Amino acid sequence: MGKKGDKKENGTKKENGKAGKLGNGKLALSKPTIEMSKKEYEETLYRLQIELVKLQRHLIKSDDRIVVIFEGRDAAGKDGTIKRITEHLSPRETRVVALGKPSDRDRSSWYFQRYVQYLPAAQELVLFNRSWYNRAGVERVMGFCTDHEYDEFMNSVLEFEHMLIRSGLKLFKYYLDISKAEQEKRLEDRKKDPLAQWKISALDQYALKKWDEYSLARDKMLVHTHNLITPWIIVHASDKPSARVNLIKDMLSRLEYEGKEERLILPDPQIVATFEASFIEEGLLAR
Repeated sequence: MGKKGDKKENGTKKENGKAGKLGNGKLALSKPTIEMSKKEYEETLYRLQIELVKLQRHLIKSDDRIVVIFEGRDAAGKDGTIKRITEHLSPRETRVVALGKPSDRDRSSWYFQRYVQYLPAAQELVLFNRSWYNRAGVERVMGFCTDHEYDEFMNSVLEFEHMLIRSGLKLFKYYLDISKAEQEKRLEDRKKDPLAQWKISALDQYALKKWDEYSLARDKMLVHTHNLITPWIIVHASDKPSARVNLIKDMLSRLEYEGKEERLILPDPQIVATFEASFIEEGLLAR
């Protein structure tokens, strides 16, 4: 399947903000993660949340529109990361979108129509906890869409995203990657936690049973929908604190705002990096 809409400007593909490779661009996903201490995590997160407040102040002043997409397997850490990002931001200009099962009307409409209504107006930051990429992931694996619907999505999603970019919207796509053992542990912990019962889904039982199918769907999604204009950014998310702070650093580093503390927001390239097809070839994503 080709990447429609992957147009070039003056012979060079236009990037969405600072979407180039960070650091050495390589992820050490096959290596054990050195866990961040609680003290270091809390101190770093506090400073990064101050940077997020600065970003929002600039966002409101400049009338920018920002969308951040969070994708990943069940229990990859999307909820927790989004919570830390939004914790001290103005709720009037910040929205989290986590859509449930599509209605009959949704299923009979243009696929992207369900999501368009949640896109930001000027001064707004919208975070999608799963997004239109459901079609390339859970819908594909669980048979919730036809082959034709899947192919149409893969062939049209970049056209949709590039249209958003041309309208002035800034779009960032993060994929949080965890190992099979880590996912199994987190799903078991979730069952035992009385405060996390809302996270339990009927589809959880298939997360491990269909691990290989989800891996294949992820790989195809990344390869066919990664591009310079709306690139995928991979986050090694086996250690939640490290994943959270480095994702926030990466997002901040790709945006301009007043008073940016440049040294603070440099992400660890062993934890977060712009996707490359070689990540799959070299086994740098969880199998």
